Amino acid sequence: MILPNKLNITNQLELNKAEEKISKQKAKKLFESGEIDQIDVGTFNGLSQIHAYLFCDIYDFAGKLRDVNIAKGNFRFASLMYLEQSLQNIDKMPQRNFNEIIEKYVEMNIAHPFREGNGRATRIWLDLILKKELHQVIDWNAVDKEDYLMAMERSTVKDIEIKHLLNKALTNKINDREIFMKGIDISYYFEGYSEFRIEDL
Repeated sequence: MILPNKLNITNQLELNKAEEKISKQKAKKLFESGEIDQIDVGTFNGLSQIHAYLFCDIYDFAGKLRDVNIAKGNFRFASLMYLEQSLQNIDKMPQRNFNEIIEKYVEMNIAHPFREGNGRATRIWLDLILKKELHQVIDWNAVDKEDYLMAMERSTVKDIEIKHLLNKALTNKINDREIFMKGIDISYYFEGYSEFRIEDL
């Protein structure tokens, strides 16, 4: 099913290309305008701000809680019935050290609050928490796609793998433009979007 979109695109491949191009342009602007520094760090509200910023030109639901149950493969994300309560609980989770931050990230992934674009928005959200609390971010270029996807899949049961994988990729280049831009490209590549390089847009 093709998601209803503001561009009135009815072909899935066309929508994927348009979504990648437009939202990558927005991600670039989010960083270069300094607006990224206004995001509420470590809360659902902050994640919603990021999601709305990236996808508002494409979807009416940008930044808004999903109104359907969703699943990926055999895994069902948080039930709609418990979604708001789940997000309130995530907001209250501590983020004082690396382990707590990744635990919070894993819970937000399980919540999957949006209809589409969760992974891409949540990875930016994660980096903002790491930047604020630890003065570090993840160099996503140093994270293998298959290892990451498998570790995230298993993180719902055991998070040691994703903690190890992301801990190895930490960098103190927290305001480095290249780290951010490459990170966006890699984040999109994780989701199967690799038509455009952010620097070419």
